[in-house]
Amino acid sequence: MIDANSKICGYITKEWLNPWMKEGKSQTAFANAHNVEESTIRKIKGSKNYRIPVETLQKICEARNLKLSEFFKLIGL
Repeated sequence: MIDANSKICGYITKEWLNPWMKEGKSQTAFANAHNVEESTIRKIKGSKNYRIPVETLQKICEARNLKLSEFFKLIGL
């Protein structure tokens, strides 16, 4: 069984953060646009063991006009 935290962080990194940065935007700008600290984005992107708080995930989803339930459907949880 895949770890839920790894799946969540992997999705955010692959589907949202990487495309954002490929557009020439910064990681800091991503954090600001999603109402979280830049250090949190570093953890999401770089730590295999990061346990993302529900509150953080909710902030990111709200910034994308996405309900948590919709997010979990997207990633298959």
